[in-house]
Amino acid sequence: MSADTDVAALRRDGRIVVVGASLAGLRAAETLREQGFTGSLTMIGDEPYEPYDRPPLSKQVLLGRARAEDTQLPRRRDIDAQWRIGVPAEGLDRDAKQVRLANGDTVGYDRLLIATGTRARPWFHPEQAELDGVFVLRTRDDSARLNRKLTSGPARVLVIGAGFTGCEVASACRELGIDVTVAERGPAPLVGALGGVIGAVADRMQRRNGVDLRCGVSVTALEGDESGRLRRAHLSDGTAIDVQVAVVSLGALRNTEWLAGSGVAAGPRGIACDAGCRVFDVNGIVTDDIYAAGDVARSPHPLFDYQFLSLEHWGNAVEQAETAAHNMICAGPDRRPHLWLPMFWSTQFRVNIKSVGIPSMGDQMVIAQGTLAEERFVAVYGYRGRVIAAASFDGARWLGFYEEQIAAAAPFPPDYRLVDRRTSTLPVVDPQFPDPHLPTHGPTVTLTGHSPSERRVKFVPSHA
Repeated sequence: MSADTDVAALRRDGRIVVVGASLAGLRAAETLREQGFTGSLTMIGDEPYEPYDRPPLSKQVLLGRARAEDTQLPRRRDIDAQWRIGVPAEGLDRDAKQVRLANGDTVGYDRLLIATGTRARPWFHPEQAELDGVFVLRTRDDSARLNRKLTSGPARVLVIGAGFTGCEVASACRELGIDVTVAERGPAPLVGALGGVIGAVADRMQRRNGVDLRCGVSVTALEGDESGRLRRAHLSDGTAIDVQVAVVSLGALRNTEWLAGSGVAAGPRGIACDAGCRVFDVNGIVTDDIYAAGDVARSPHPLFDYQFLSLEHWGNAVEQAETAAHNMICAGPDRRPHLWLPMFWSTQFRVNIKSVGIPSMGDQMVIAQGTLAEERFVAVYGYRGRVIAAASFDGARWLGFYEEQIAAAAPFPPDYRLVDRRTSTLPVVDPQFPDPHLPTHGPTVTLTGHSPSERRVKFVPSHA
């Protein structure tokens, strides 16, 4: 039987299973149907809901402008799928081509897409994490519970971690008139994602909006009262804060534990796959029947030295899912690479923050438009003499231009006459990213290695 015949049979009668009823999972399923797949399609998800949109959870839902149950993703088309939701995947048997579910059922596949995404990193003391008033923010249920708590009018909220989600929660609290303290181990908010120069701007912005920002400290313990309600937080500098709510915003963990022992190259950094979204096995050999997409996937990108990238971006989840779905039902010559350029956005304290490329790779930076003092600017990052990223505070109209510069590997520093008509040379500065070995909140893009054949990969359990 020829390869073309195999693909035709797969398209007509094949079994495709998507593990992860997520944005990536849904868009992949829609793409499969749009491109002519008429076989059986099974969607597996650990939550009891069909796919919903996550960005509103830390914005509109917390502010009470939308209900968590109204965040369901719009459908581009009917996908005619069997939904197995509320039951997580628990194991993978590659030889039998079966996914094992937590209830003991098995689901067979001819092609498998893994889109299990991430979960919020929990508070590191389980007993303290169970206190009434301690929250994480990742799921629809998380957002609904936190909204109810904020609506009850707590005297003070503690946000543990000043990454993007933590800063958005702090912004929502201030907009609701709630006093909020932010504790950040790094030297400034957003420092892992955008560097210390821009972190200093975020620092000023938070303090001006009434945030009690404490950098260079960590929370060592959360204390409850006799009834199990949160009452106080203890910090590494010896101080204590009376709080009724604590939101733990310490980053994300990739959902790969269920793949332990499967022979798939999966671990705490995600699932390694090639640019066509095909997953590697533990010996670095690419599979042809297992694919990955979304936050859980990591793949090489030619614009970034072929380093493996793990991207926690909404747009990446959509683009990668569509690429994976296309490649799953195509013969080799018709497959295409996933070369999406990382983009991210956040709104906090009435400021729109956007980035394109990978700022955390930058070893140099210039402010090409606006000024830091005005808190309205575009920062351009350079890496080894070429433009690698740009980030803006209320300056998003420029990012399309810099997207083109990054894709063209344009030289750094940029020619200011092309972008701002200035008459003085733009000063090149160190963006001041922290030592990657220090405990700070990382960027939304993680660089995870160069080689697409990382041999002898072993599964290593994640630890909070």
